[in-house]
Amino acid sequence: MVISRRGVVAVLTANVLFGVIYLYGSFMQPMLGTDVFAWRMVSMLVALTALMFMLKAWPEAKAFIVRMNEKPVQWLLFLLSTAVVAVNFWIFMWGPVNGYGIDVALGYFLLPLTTILMALMVFGEKLNTWQKWAITFAAMGVGHELWVAQSLSWVAMLCCLSYPFYYGIRRHLAVPALVGLWLDLVLIAPVAMVYLLVYSDSFTLLAAQWKFIPLIVSLGIISALAMFGLLYAMRALPITLFSMLTYGEPILLFVLAILFMGAPLTIDAMMTYGMIWLGLSLMMWDSYLQMRKSTGTETLKTDEEDDDSVVVGSN
Repeated sequence: MVISRRGVVAVLTANVLFGVIYLYGSFMQPMLGTDVFAWRMVSMLVALTALMFMLKAWPEAKAFIVRMNEKPVQWLLFLLSTAVVAVNFWIFMWGPVNGYGIDVALGYFLLPLTTILMALMVFGEKLNTWQKWAITFAAMGVGHELWVAQSLSWVAMLCCLSYPFYYGIRRHLAVPALVGLWLDLVLIAPVAMVYLLVYSDSFTLLAAQWKFIPLIVSLGIISALAMFGLLYAMRALPITLFSMLTYGEPILLFVLAILFMGAPLTIDAMMTYGMIWLGLSLMMWDSYLQMRKSTGTETLKTDEEDDDSVVVGSN
């Protein structure tokens, strides 16, 4: 298997950008969570279309569509995964402002573990010693959080179970990151616009407070870059490593909640995040060892025509 340095940078950058998006719920009040979601979908489509032109990705999009048309049944899987990610986009913006903030966070705690489980069962990835210890500590942290929460709501279940399904389908279909996300938004954004025109009064709010316009534009750009980085990393990295690195997002959300939203720093939270951080540190250490060992003994391999990848071994 191949570890891409660009893939590692992409997922870590995406974690930071998702942290910024997390704050947009408070930036854009008094908009409803669903209104923010709808504007995010529309503005993200505009930003992704511009990115498609900048990167000259249209031939890749055409080639992907032609390949999918050779087996039209594959479009059913693609459309199903689009519906899944649309629901997750909505939950991420709707949950925190409707009393489900803890449930969303808990779902994202569980998400890397459910994704790793998919990698082991579906894609046959193997764990070395360092990775086993890393996942053990992360699982202990999540288990502690579950014990504190004393429940697992439908929101948390949706967050942790649906994304592995989405990642698995996209990996199976070999969907190019930018092209696949752009097609998702082509399908989602029109529905979002209908909602804004028919069911929302946010246009009235925009007319009264122009500050929301730059917020909406920046939300689309940041969201496009974050999702592109995440999907790029999902294809460029082993799923196990990718999943553990996504723990950077809930850790960052925890810090932001304390710094900007007045969340208390409790002993329980410190225990949960401490064990997860230890697991993440072990996974990063393992990746460093593998890349260092491979540099002198293996020919560098590439993913998506770059030369920043190294072969991963196992202990």
